[in-house]
Amino acid sequence: MIVTIITFIIVFGILVIVHEFGHFYFAKRAGILVREFSVGMGPKAVAFRRNATTYTLRLLPIGGYVRMAGVADDEDDELKPGTPISLQVGQDGLVHSINASKKTTLFNGIPLSVTASDLEKELWIEGYENGDESEVKRYPVDHDATIIESDGTEVQIAPVDVQFQSAKLWQRMLTNFAGPMNNFILAIITFAILAFMQGGVTTVTTKVAATTANSVARQAGIKAGDQIVSVNGKKMTSAQSISVLIQDSPNKTVKLGVKRAGQTRTVSVKPKAKTVSGNRVGQIGVQWGSHTDSRLSTKLTYGFTGAWSITTQIFQVLGRMVTHGFSLNDLGGPVAIFATTSQATKSGIRQVIYLLAVLSINLGIVNLLPIPALDGGKLLLNIIEGIRGKPLRVETESVITLIGFGLLMLLMVLVTWNDIQRYFF
Repeated sequence: MIVTIITFIIVFGILVIVHEFGHFYFAKRAGILVREFSVGMGPKAVAFRRNATTYTLRLLPIGGYVRMAGVADDEDDELKPGTPISLQVGQDGLVHSINASKKTTLFNGIPLSVTASDLEKELWIEGYENGDESEVKRYPVDHDATIIESDGTEVQIAPVDVQFQSAKLWQRMLTNFAGPMNNFILAIITFAILAFMQGGVTTVTTKVAATTANSVARQAGIKAGDQIVSVNGKKMTSAQSISVLIQDSPNKTVKLGVKRAGQTRTVSVKPKAKTVSGNRVGQIGVQWGSHTDSRLSTKLTYGFTGAWSITTQIFQVLGRMVTHGFSLNDLGGPVAIFATTSQATKSGIRQVIYLLAVLSINLGIVNLLPIPALDGGKLLLNIIEGIRGKPLRVETESVITLIGFGLLMLLMVLVTWNDIQRYFF
């Protein structure tokens, strides 16, 4: 169990860091202020600042985020009237740090009860100093000043010129796309590494290696060495495609084109219905053959071919969700990933690396879905802006993002509860 937990944290951490680094890198290149780079969610465990960005490690290993200045999900820095704070003023007369947290204190901090502030355009803050309400004092704020938020996290303030919307449209689109892009790159590299570790690329063929005793396939006369060339008249070139069609046909008659000794005949089978991870699927009891290609060129290109193979499988699953109806059993959250990680850990390091590649592609594709709060939803808003010639109102975008985030959180709760029932009960 301890090994599984450590493996899960490492795999999940790599996925999050690689994904968020894509957003981080291209935001920085576009001149957008990245206020916080967080691995994990929830309460802060560790934090440090470097080059205007605060790096945090949070306690819940269920994701992460890059917090860019001015985006809809960035926390509002507006200090409401009456908020007690303390200011650290430099020799230049500018405020360099604002403390709005009760968890820390500023050295030589000036106590102030806020009456008004502008930390985006004119950069000033004013209020009653030391409880003296006879005079309102105004302090100019440095462009790169920091603010210590209520949870004790110190981040840089967000003037308009370094906010997300100040970057060009193509820069913002690239920043939004960079997270999934990094996941695809990670998968390609990981599959290539896996090919070298395995000594080659093993390809599953459409030839039957064996049939299970008393299985539907054996009863239908299918033998080792037979090649399945079609399903219901449709030509097949991969075992994966054949398996998908068979799984989609529990207790339904399926016509298989079976090639033996150069001759092809049609065999009718009725896949046996079984429940796997809460899904009702069809099985005929076939084990597929395989061959290994050890050429250097094959190992190098497996990064792309392996990633493409998983990508097509994911889209097949998404297509089935559309044609066969949506089911929570088709989705998996942190619990499902943990259970899969446990199985992979028992199988060895190569299976863990394979899992990392598969999860990376999954994360990239899911994030590109045009759902508010996901990267695909943000890209959709960018496209709408390009068509309209102007961005949506910040309030409108905030509402859309909030609704999308709420729906995603609800879906995550439902998926997690469903995973707990599937894997533990």
